[in-house]
Amino acid sequence: MRRAGEKKSKGVFFLSDFVIFTDSSADLSGEMVSQLDVQVLPLSFILEEHAYFNYPDNRDMDPHLFYDRLRRGGMATTNAVNVAQYTEALEPFLQAGQDILILAFSSGLSTTYHSSLIAVEELSAKYPGRKLYAVDTLCASLGQGLLVWYAARERERGHSIDEVRDWVEEHKLNICHQFTVDDLHFLKRGGRISGATAVVGSMLHIKPVLHVDNEGRLVSTGKARGRHASLKALVDRMEQTAIDSGSLTVFVSHGDCLEDAQAVADMVKRRFGVHEIYINHVGPVIGAHSGPGTLALFYMGTER
Repeated sequence: MRRAGEKKSKGVFFLSDFVIFTDSSADLSGEMVSQLDVQVLPLSFILEEHAYFNYPDNRDMDPHLFYDRLRRGGMATTNAVNVAQYTEALEPFLQAGQDILILAFSSGLSTTYHSSLIAVEELSAKYPGRKLYAVDTLCASLGQGLLVWYAARERERGHSIDEVRDWVEEHKLNICHQFTVDDLHFLKRGGRISGATAVVGSMLHIKPVLHVDNEGRLVSTGKARGRHASLKALVDRMEQTAIDSGSLTVFVSHGDCLEDAQAVADMVKRRFGVHEIYINHVGPVIGAHSGPGTLALFYMGTER
């Protein structure tokens, strides 16, 4: 059986120099995780008094079922990855002689990164011969996933753990997150907008346009009248900020609204000639706060 972190050359498996860890807020599918050869720690959530883990392969909860329960009034709360989870997951790789690069969920949205720092400090003292780094990606959902994708690509090109870490630190604020939501009441629950704004906005079919800023926080950048206008606004923003848009790899995540995700992907293809677009669900951990109908567009840009 193939071990995590192994590569194949001429039929022989060998350990790569270092392992990339992230967490399930990156919203990468199980298939993508396998392709990238990365390790993913699951965040957890509680839905209708039952606890689940947010695994990339959705073994605990199918995304469609999760969003269907939210539509029917279900309430979900979420939990970050804790220090004990990090320690348990990381230590076997350190014992095997591998170095580790952690790309963690934005500190502006979760305590997951802070837990990783504590684990890194404790394990670095225990394994002084190993390199163990934690990076605050300042990213979320497939924005974090896109940064992991780039990091895995840099590793595949033969760059060292220090070089990949430095590349990530240098470019993480170029990962643009443009998104909108369909139901304002989920943002109200999370304290992102007021109750009055949610009620009036819903009545007038106002859809917020948001992004993740340079501090890794969710902030509003505008609003649109109606769903189609809000989706177009995401692509318009990409036109303003994308780097070499024709050759970009673009990620799109959605809160159980695949048709809208495909519509945005089609807009991007028509306008920019982009060929490589990856679509996946917004996982339950982020979806609990953004709700069904969330649609997000991620790409490399000049600024966020």
